[in-house]
Formats: sequence, structure tokens, C-alpha cells
Amino acid sequence: MQDELKLLQRAKQLDEAALAEIHERYYTPLYRYISFRVHDLQTAEDLTSELFYRFLRAIREKSAPQNTLRGWLYAVASNILKEHYRKNACIDFHDLDESISDQTEQLDQQLQQKITVENLQENMTNLTKDQQNVLALRFGFEMPIREVAIQMNKSEGSVKMLQVRAIATLSRILNQGSHSA
Repeated sequence: MQDELKLLQRAKQLDEAALAEIHERYYTPLYRYISFRVHDLQTAEDLTSELFYRFLRAIREKSAPQNTLRGWLYAVASNILKEHYRKNACIDFHDLDESISDQTEQLDQQLQQKITVENLQENMTNLTKDQQNVLALRFGFEMPIREVAIQMNKSEGSVKMLQVRAIATLSRILNQGSHSA
């Protein structure tokens, strides 16, 4: 935590090394958090980039976070996702994955993985918003249960229960889907 505050203070001084370190340290977990909530990986990249753009703008406008970098980034990521959902409420399309290889074995593996990820993302909509947030924070943002509890203003026990119920619900839905196929 102390290290994060020092890094934040350096970033407020527009220290390029500090800004690069923040990007390097938080890009992947934020990208995973966002990609758990949107179906398109390009959109997840765009939204993650928007998050860092807003961070830089906040620093320039002297409205940067005061005491928690990670919490501020999570809150802004959550807001960006809400804006994205509102903006695209009626749009539901998927682009073709141009990275698919010509080799048949790799194609089969990539296709199966893509179907699995899309199936998981689609079925996450059957969870409550709290359950979706817990899974996104725990597995997308890789937050420990304690930090998730703080972010969501819930007890650690509640977070654990939300996670267990969410995983059980997803498991039940995915098992039903595999039996009907």
C-alpha cells in the first residue's frame, strides 16, 4: 500500500517511469477485469486504454486519486463498463477473430476455447450483479477476497458466499448445456 502511494505521488509529478510502472503493473489485471464483462476482446482493449487515458487526464487536471490508486482504477473501470453497457444496450454483434491459424488442430482448439469463453460470458448474465462483480474482481482483476469485500462494501464472508454461489450457478448452467448438446 505504501509503495502504491509513493508510485501515485511520482505519477502526479508526471514522472514517466512511474506512469510506465503503473501501466505495466495494472494493465493486465484491469484488462482481465474488463474482458470478463464484455464479449469482445478488442472492445476490452479499447475500454482498458480509455481507463488509462482518464487516469492521465485526471493527473493533468489535478483530480487524480489521493490515497488509493488500485481502488480508483477499479472504480473508473466500473464506470467505463457501465457507460459502455448504456451506449451499446441494443447492439449485440461479434467480429471474426482474425488471429485464427490455418492449421486444423489449432483452429479446432481456438474455436473450442472461443466457444467456451463466449458461453461463460453469456451465462454470467444469469448471475446477479454482485456475483458478476465478485467473479470479475476475483478472477479478472485478481483481487484477494479481503480487497473485494472492501471494494464492494461487504463482509469477507458475504464475498466468499457470493463467489461460491456464482461458481455453483455457472457450473450448473454449463453442465445442463453440455447434457443437452
